[in-house]
Amino acid sequence: MIRVVIADDHPLLREGLRRILEFEEGIQVVCEVGDGQGAINVSRTLDFDILLMDLNMPGVNGLEACRVIRRENETIGILVLTVDDSDEKVFQVLQLGVAGYLLKDVDPKTLIDSIRKVHAGQPILSPAVTGKLLGQLVHPTQNRDTCGLSDRELQILTYVVKGSSNREIGQALFISEKTVKNHLSSIFRKLAVEDRTQAALKAVKLKLVQLD
Repeated sequence: MIRVVIADDHPLLREGLRRILEFEEGIQVVCEVGDGQGAINVSRTLDFDILLMDLNMPGVNGLEACRVIRRENETIGILVLTVDDSDEKVFQVLQLGVAGYLLKDVDPKTLIDSIRKVHAGQPILSPAVTGKLLGQLVHPTQNRDTCGLSDRELQILTYVVKGSSNREIGQALFISEKTVKNHLSSIFRKLAVEDRTQAALKAVKLKLVQLD
C-alpha cells in the first residue's frame, strides 16, 4: 500500500485529489494539510510514503517545507504538484532533491503513474519542466570539464537528462540494466549527487551532455 499525504491550501483541490486516488488499488490517502508547516508536522509524526506538495501556500510555503522535510526525513518521496513553472522555482526545488515535479494540469492517469514511479524510486518531471532543463543545454566545448566521467557515463547521463528509464538506456546502448545501474552509481559518486534528478540538474548546470 502506498500511503500518500496531500499538502495544498485549496480544500476543493485536496478533495478532488483524494477522490481520484481513493479509486486506485494500492494507494491510500492518509492525511491532508493546508500549508507547509502542516506538511512538516505530519512528516514528523506520521508514517507515509509520498507527499504531494503544492509550492504556493500561506505561512511556510512548499519550498521551505520541502527543504525541512528533505533534511529531516529522506525516506519520504516528495512529488511537487503546482501551477508554478518559473525557471527559478523549478531549479530551486530540484536542487533540494525532490522526487518529482508536476504541473497541476496533469491528467489523473499520469498523476497516479507518477506516484507509483516515485514510490519505486524513479524521479518524475513533467514535460514542461524537462523542456526547461533541456533548454539550458548548449553544445559544450571540446575542452569542457567532464567531472571525471567516462564517455560511456556521459552517454548514460545524456539519456538520464532525457528522462529515459534504466531499461530504455540499456536497450539503446545494448547493455544490461545491471550495467546501467553500476554506471549510474559511479555517475552519482563523481557528481556528488544522490539521485537521477540531481544528476540531470547538475548536467545542465555544468553543460556535461550534448543533445542533438
